[in-house]
Order: sequence, then C-alpha cells, then structure tokens
Amino acid sequence: MQALDGFPIELSLEETLARLNIDERRAEKLQANMIFKTALSLIHPRAIYGQSSVTSRSKEKVSIGGVDFTSRILTRNLDGTDRVFPYIITIGEALEAEARASKKIAGQLLLDELGNSALDASVSYLQSHISQKQRLKTISHMSPGQLDWSISQQKQLFSIFDDVENLIGVRLTESLLMIPRKSVSGIMFPTEIPFISCQLCQRQNCSSRRVPYDEAVSKVYISDQPED
Repeated sequence: MQALDGFPIELSLEETLARLNIDERRAEKLQANMIFKTALSLIHPRAIYGQSSVTSRSKEKVSIGGVDFTSRILTRNLDGTDRVFPYIITIGEALEAEARASKKIAGQLLLDELGNSALDASVSYLQSHISQKQRLKTISHMSPGQLDWSISQQKQLFSIFDDVENLIGVRLTESLLMIPRKSVSGIMFPTEIPFISCQLCQRQNCSSRRVPYDEAVSKVYISDQPED
C-alpha cells in the first residue's frame, strides 16, 4: 500500500470554460483568471493505492485480495490478469468550501468544474505512476457505481485499505458518499486495449462523458449476458 501526497497535475482554464460554454466576454466579467488561480492554490491531490491479487473469479464475481466484487463487466476486464491496483483519490475539501462560499452561481460552477477536471487529472497521474512503476504499457480503471458495478460495493473497496481517513483524509458515509465530495475510488488494471466505461453507456447529455458510446465494444461485453 502506498500513499501519494501533493503530486503535480495539469489543468486548462480554456478547456474548462469551453465545457461550460463560457465565452471570452463572460469569462472576463466573471474574473475567470482570478478564480482559476484561487482554485490552483486550493487543490491538494492525495491518493492511496495498493497491489492486490485476483484470487478467484466466476462469470459475474471476482475476488480481489480476499474481497468479493460483483460485476460482469469488471470480471471480464480482469480476465487474463492476476494483479490489480485498488485506489482512492481526492483533491481535498478546500476547493469545495470555496465554491460553497462563492456568491456567484457562475463562479460556483467554474470552481466545481475545475474540481472535476482536477480529479480526472489526478486519476490520470496515478495511472501513469503505476504504469511506469510496474512497467505496464496500458492501464484502465473502473469505479463502483459505473455500469453494472453497484455503488454499494464502495464499502468492500474501502475495506481493502487501512484507515483511509487518516492516510488521505477521505471517509465513506453510511449513504456511500465520499467526503470530501471531490474523491473517487476504483480499481486499475492492465489491459491490452484501453477501456473507458463511457463506451458501454448509452446515457445522453452526460457532462462526464469522455468518449462516445461504442456499439461494437458494447456487443463484445454483452455477448455472454444471459437472455431474459
């Protein structure tokens, strides 16, 4: 198990403004540059991860480090690998507190989206870190709550680690909400072809979508699903 504290990430104000459909005139009125500088000073990425063995698997269940998880898609992703990397990442709570204190809705939205970008960048950093350290060419990841992996299994994922709150300041509530809110947990795993959950999701107008739905990829994953 290893904890990372304060690692470097890259953020783009221009890309964030574009996602929010904020043009140059509105950005200047909002003082977006000042908000961006404030956000950078408040973001504090921290992560904890470990290497675990896949000890058993069936068509829809997989045991990782002695902890059972239920997901056909996760199980299929782990086919052919015996080691995975559970993780929990956060950017801290200071940015979230600043967003709550902002008196302008547009300012709140910008801070919130910068937080989302920072969390995504933190996940990418950890992927690169593990890839280099373990000499793996490609690493993908899944999180509880994605596709057929129930959010309720967040508890099992946290159980893999010792005292997460003391190590990186993240706790899991009874309602399965991570505090600070800008936190994410999941499992990273080596793959030959990058896997992105969005490829299998047909939800439209999703602000978190990274790539389009891919019917061909989806058919590969559902080809062995039981018929109704």
